[in-house]
Amino acid sequence: MRAVTWQGKRDIRVQDVADPRVLEPTDAVIRVTSSGICGSDLHLYEVLGSFMEQGDILGHEPMGVVEEVGSAVEGLASGDRVVVPFNIACGHCFYCDQGLYSQCETTQVREYGKGGSLFGYTKLYGHVPGGQAERLRVPQAQFGPIKVPSGPPDERFLYLSDVVPTAWQAVEYAGIPQGGTVTVLGLGPIGQMSARIAKYRGAGKVIGVDLVDERLELAKRYGVEVMDLRRHKHIADAIRDRTDGRGTDSVIDAVGMEAHGAPMAGMAQQLVSLLPSAVAAKLTEKAGVDRLSALYLAIDVVRRGGTISLSGVYGGMLDPMPMMNLFDKQVQLRMGQANVRAWVDDIMPLLTGDGDPLGVEDLATHRLPLEDAPHAYEMFQKKQDGAVKVVLKP
Repeated sequence: MRAVTWQGKRDIRVQDVADPRVLEPTDAVIRVTSSGICGSDLHLYEVLGSFMEQGDILGHEPMGVVEEVGSAVEGLASGDRVVVPFNIACGHCFYCDQGLYSQCETTQVREYGKGGSLFGYTKLYGHVPGGQAERLRVPQAQFGPIKVPSGPPDERFLYLSDVVPTAWQAVEYAGIPQGGTVTVLGLGPIGQMSARIAKYRGAGKVIGVDLVDERLELAKRYGVEVMDLRRHKHIADAIRDRTDGRGTDSVIDAVGMEAHGAPMAGMAQQLVSLLPSAVAAKLTEKAGVDRLSALYLAIDVVRRGGTISLSGVYGGMLDPMPMMNLFDKQVQLRMGQANVRAWVDDIMPLLTGDGDPLGVEDLATHRLPLEDAPHAYEMFQKKQDGAVKVVLKP
């Protein structure tokens, strides 16, 4: 089959690889019909290559049609249309019983002290082949795959794999009061969907911050008050001016480690990426420092007694946190990988009912053949051609 493979920093290639097959009774194999490129994939493209191996198959946002199931997989059959969550969870361990599927004990990567395994995401998270491919082996298929109805286009359901549950959890963790205010930092796919969900769930004012014209315009279409970082010298002051001098009740950081405006941390990341893989991996794991511009801005923007929700991925071990400010402002902070299956029952009626209240069919700006993946990654990483969300079609 054909698959998108990692070959080195900014070196993505589509190659012939072995077809996946059922290896365990709890496995399934699906024929992939759509697979998204996530902002987290750009971390592998750019700064986390030391945890990758040449030939690793990328991608953690797939959906498709079941071709084969293992003997222990019930409720799933050949021909079923499914979305595959990016976390691999068993559904019955201590953490799964609490709805913390991203911490699944059955698939935890204990060698690196990490939570549950993820598709297509480094040795740190299980080294599981990803879904930017013609076919995908799905471990823990007795629980993971989400069956969806036939008929609507893939984009109606594709984002159940990651984007919509991640954004739903970001809003849930933000604790926005009914009619309250929230700032969303970063208007990529997660930020766009977080802003829409916050509006849908009753936020009175949603302020979206970014510096890419196409992202700002897209958010504006969904009733978000947008602010362009390039046009506000003191963005936190400008937000306080719109919120009675206090700041917003909540802030969602949908940026993470790739924030603009942190040249020293950015340079450190680039220098580490030039080291031999084993050395770079150890240095990143034990002494990594992120670009914290977005998090520092979130702490500045949130009102006293407010809540910050982190959905953007951070990976540093020695990140300097402004603890005095956090303590003085009595800020609540929640974060973590999305527990996809925990939110499906809330989200599914919005995808299967009348209309498209979250605008899921309006999110993808580019739909490209799988063979165009190298161009797609470069375009997405450089924010070219208005790319907000890219979907690959095997």
